[in-house]
Amino acid sequence: MRVRTAMIATAALWLAVAVSAPSARRSAASAADDRSGSRGSESSGSGNGDRSGHSTLDATLDAVLKNAGFTGEIESALERRLDRSIDGRLADLGRLLFFDTLHSLRHDNTCAGCHSPTNGFGDSKGIAIGVQNNGIVGPDRSGVRNQRRSPMVINTAFLPALMWNGRFSAPSGDPFDNSRGFLFPPPESNLRFPPRSRMVRHLLQAQAHIPPTETVEVAGFRGVCRPEDLGPASPFCQFDDGIGDLLPPPDASGFRNEPIRQAGLDQLNAEPEYRRLFGELFPRVKDGGRIDFIMFGLAIAEFEFTLTFADAPIDRFARGRRDAMTGSQKRGALLFFGKANCVSCHAVAGDSNEMFTDLENRVAGVPQIAPFFGAARSNVIFDGPGADEDFGLEQATGNPADRYKFRTAPLRNAALAPAFFHNGAFTRLEDAIRHHLNVFESARTYLPADAGVDLDLRHRLGPIEPVLSRLDSRLRDPIALNATEFADLVAFVRDGLLDERAKPENLCRLVPESVPSGSPVLEFQGCR
Repeated sequence: MRVRTAMIATAALWLAVAVSAPSARRSAASAADDRSGSRGSESSGSGNGDRSGHSTLDATLDAVLKNAGFTGEIESALERRLDRSIDGRLADLGRLLFFDTLHSLRHDNTCAGCHSPTNGFGDSKGIAIGVQNNGIVGPDRSGVRNQRRSPMVINTAFLPALMWNGRFSAPSGDPFDNSRGFLFPPPESNLRFPPRSRMVRHLLQAQAHIPPTETVEVAGFRGVCRPEDLGPASPFCQFDDGIGDLLPPPDASGFRNEPIRQAGLDQLNAEPEYRRLFGELFPRVKDGGRIDFIMFGLAIAEFEFTLTFADAPIDRFARGRRDAMTGSQKRGALLFFGKANCVSCHAVAGDSNEMFTDLENRVAGVPQIAPFFGAARSNVIFDGPGADEDFGLEQATGNPADRYKFRTAPLRNAALAPAFFHNGAFTRLEDAIRHHLNVFESARTYLPADAGVDLDLRHRLGPIEPVLSRLDSRLRDPIALNATEFADLVAFVRDGLLDERAKPENLCRLVPESVPSGSPVLEFQGCR
């Protein structure tokens, strides 16, 4: 019998810890900044040099940030741009759905399986493991690999292009602006989320419709061996282990997306506790109507809105608190915006919303890690003649000119990631930064074992020279930093961009002890 629980205590804890309006959190921080502002320039935290040196460093960085258009105020803009306050009850419902495996057809994975609170609600692995996992989220997670890492959910409210190839996007350039609708690959395309929808107003509310439809992530492969489906000769038949719910066949569009969504909704609508929780928020459900995917997407997105953590040392410095950053972080910031030229791609102005990404798709010369296709290995057939490449943006556009291009990664809270780039090719931040500084040398001398990737990802690399032949012009010329400069740059990216509230000891409190379906909650290593 499934456990029915209202989880009032859990909801109360969640609301107390994290659903407090970002603007309120920002106001408290601003008050602290105001109190410390008068002494900030005298207490730079650099740990060396005289007061004059501190002041010069502070003044220089302040001018650089202003010139770059960086304010440190982006978090406080969330509710203003939503044009409303965050709905705490809807966010808590989204939190429960985020951790519940009920609505995934194989019932062994859910959003949190690939977006862990131990890693800034990003992947706990270098390449994601979706269905057919061992129920663990963390270093010991094992199972069948997908193709890429799952990106962080933190701060995605401000991103107008989502995923590693930006395939979910707001044509307006603003995730809060649906005046031009939202653009997705087929079958959703630009039809499912039309311009000026009264319900789906933000890109995250649309994006939540997609993950449950992914066979490799949560839906599974049960039934694909049937003659009326892919059939026993299909290479994907080997993943049909008979576990979970039957995968529905494609509809008239030729895709399974909507049939899978409806099957997941059948699960939610058959669960009394979810009907009660949705009924408290949606009158149509209270009156006996069906929970639909618009409601599901609104709940998931509302939870994701609360995962806005953009109050790092660099933000507090920009708002006038000169002691928020150490001297090393400040010098690293000057390198980031200057000599190292990181900001040319990891931008802060305009549509980047101070997320340290220009949101463009670029070839960064990343070594091509390609696990072998097959049971207990990978459930994705990679690109290229050797099935050992990832063509990136080309998969979405069909344009060969987009081959090997991936979206510039946002850098806020990068310290929480266990690996870097789209395929986790580097597990140490220092190595990822070195790669940027000298791509040709890094890519041509790359060894997976030395980079620290998992054992099952060390067996095969795709060709690197075709990638390097398309390398973005910004990365072609090496940039030489001395040891002190390199250490300062690392300190800025690792610590100067980290919001302490996003650390595991804080976000692990969001893991529910139980979920409305009574399904087992995944085990999050580092949380208990």
